[in-house]
Order: sequence, then structure tokens, then C-alpha cells
Amino acid sequence: MTSPLTSALTSSATGRTARLFWTDSERDADLFYLTGFLAGDPILFLETDGVGELFLNDLEVDRGRKQSRIEAVHRLAEIGDLVKERTGSRPGRGANGIALCIREIAEQRDIGSFEVSEHSSVALADCLRGMGFGVRWRPAPFVPERACKRPDEIEAIRGAIRHTEAAMQAAIDRIAASEIRDGMLYDADGPLTSESVKRTVNGLLAERNCDPHEVIVAGGIQACDPHDRGTGHLPGNVPIILDIFPRDKATRYCGDMTRTVVRGKATDEAKRLFAAVAESKAAAEAAVRPGASGQDVHAAVKKVFEAHGYETGQRDGRMVGFFHGTGHGLGLDVHEYPGVGAAAHQLEAGHVITIEPGLYYPDIGGVRIEDDILVTEDGFENLCTMETVFEI
Repeated sequence: MTSPLTSALTSSATGRTARLFWTDSERDADLFYLTGFLAGDPILFLETDGVGELFLNDLEVDRGRKQSRIEAVHRLAEIGDLVKERTGSRPGRGANGIALCIREIAEQRDIGSFEVSEHSSVALADCLRGMGFGVRWRPAPFVPERACKRPDEIEAIRGAIRHTEAAMQAAIDRIAASEIRDGMLYDADGPLTSESVKRTVNGLLAERNCDPHEVIVAGGIQACDPHDRGTGHLPGNVPIILDIFPRDKATRYCGDMTRTVVRGKATDEAKRLFAAVAESKAAAEAAVRPGASGQDVHAAVKKVFEAHGYETGQRDGRMVGFFHGTGHGLGLDVHEYPGVGAAAHQLEAGHVITIEPGLYYPDIGGVRIEDDILVTEDGFENLCTMETVFEI
């Protein structure tokens, strides 16, 4: 049976269907992709039969006409005038006020229904349904054309990766220059901490006009929780995971890279862990090609780990082994379609994905290696150029 959330548009809806956005394009990469216009406050965008229209307040309308790739950029205030003629008062900026403006626009253009993303405002959808419009959400990807990257997008991602690699090298250099005392790392300023390495990374990325997001510098037991950002004094002779995923502010595209290093001497168990992760990453990359499923790539990683005897499951109340996906799409968002893991997303030439297998055992440490991969017509290209080292 079809879910009510994804069912056909309401029976009272007639006319054309428009793709609707009422959000800010700083956070909504779909909206930025379609318009090329960066705004920190909600803006109204309608796309009908492949033709988009922007409706901006007077603060943004002139900039929108200069900077957006949309030909039809209108003053939202003019729509507000029509609402005032009908209702006797100007619409507010809340959901009901925007719905009143959308009604005026829709009636002019014979729009009877709207498609919205799963992140859209429930309040706005309720207001529009109350006016007799059909509203349905389309499951992700809401803008599927984002998945296969154009040549200019691929170059923008390459640029973001170069920034990522420079920041990664700075982090590794900082750790490599430290000394080991009583099993912990020290530099000229005293204890070497996760926070101080992150400051090095963040400072370099800021100089390169990048938003660093949340850098991960996690050692020891912290590295066994893949999303632990890392805090405190860093240990020597055990793995430290460095995961850096900035956005280039000039292009809005992201890079994403992970390296695992040991300052000092790694244990034999940690070396075996690292070797297995490196082997699994190579196996995953070899499985990347157009027509392959993200599940196939994920299965290649698991096959290597199982062959080496690395089991995944709960041990002493926590997960160990390989318990996350192999990767994800990369572009205007750090995480986007397609997934490389349990979901059966089919890979196509032009997709950019991460490959990031990892193994995590509290008695040994955590190891993860990640590069950014372009799916090509005949296989793949690794967009990252930085070497992978372990002991430093």
C-alpha cells in the first residue's frame, strides 16, 4: 500500500506541479545548485516544467539579478501587494504569509500542486494544503541531477581536495615533530593535544578561504568511535585518526580525507590492522565502475576484513570491527547521494564518492583511510594525491 506521505497529490489539486523551495541556500545545497545564489535567509524558488523563478525581498533582489543563474528574478514585495489587495493586509514572513504569496504566484501560473524535499517546512505544507493545493515530498535525492558532476564541478572538488591535503600535511607534520615522553606527545608548547592540532588545521584552512567544519583528531580509545572529534592530550605509539572535510567558500564544494598515523612505534597488532584497511580500500576502489552498486563496493571491503579474521559486532558493550558504510557521495555537501554501503545505489560515470574503510578495536586502536574517488567511464580515478603513511 502506498504511504500517505508519498501518495498522489490531493484530489482537489489541478494544474501544473512545481518544485518548491522556501529555505536558505547556505544550508540547502539543492537550492544553491539550482540557483547559484547564496543567501543566509529563506528565499522563495519555484521551478515549473524545468523553468525556475526566484522571488526575493528588496534586500536581496538586485544581488539576485546579478549573481544568480536564474533569468526570472522577481520582487517578493510585488506579490505581497497582490496579497494585500485580496486580504487587506500585507503578508508576514511566517509560513502562512509565504503560503499566501505562493497562492498568488500559483494562480497566475496555473500551478495546482508542489513537490518539496524531506527537509521542507511542515507548517508551510500544512498552510498550502489548507488552501487546496497538493503537496508531496519527494525522497532524496530531491535534485538528482546533482549526483553526476559536470567537468567544472569535478575541478572545484579537486581544488577543495588540494586544500584538504595541505591541511592534512600540516597536521601530520605537527604530530611528527612532537616528542614522546611517558607514552604521550609533547612539543615546544607542552602537551600536544587534539585541540592544538585542530587549531593548526583550522588556521591553514582559514588562510585558504575554507570552512573546516568539524575536524577529527582522535587518538587511542577515542579513535575507536568513528565520529569522536577527539579531545585532550594525544598518545604516542598508538593510532591517531585525522579526518578533515572542509568546504571551499569560493566554490562551495567539499573535500574529505582521512589518514591514520602513529607517532613512534606501532604495535604489531596495529600494523596488521593498518595493512588490512589499506588492502580493503584497494579492493573497494577496484570494484568501482559504472553500473556497480554501492553494495558491491561495500562487500569488497567486508570480504577482505573477514579473510583476515576481523569480526564485527558487540564486545564488552561496544561495537568493534567495521560497523559503518564504506563511503558516500561528495560535492556541495560532505555527505550526499550516492551512498556506498547498505543502500543499493548504482554508480554512474561522474559520481564522486569517498572510500573510507576502517577497523576499530579498543585494545588495539582505530584505523581509517579515506580518499575521494571519481567514477569514470572505464573505472575510477583517485582525486587525492597525498601518500598514505602510518608510522611517523
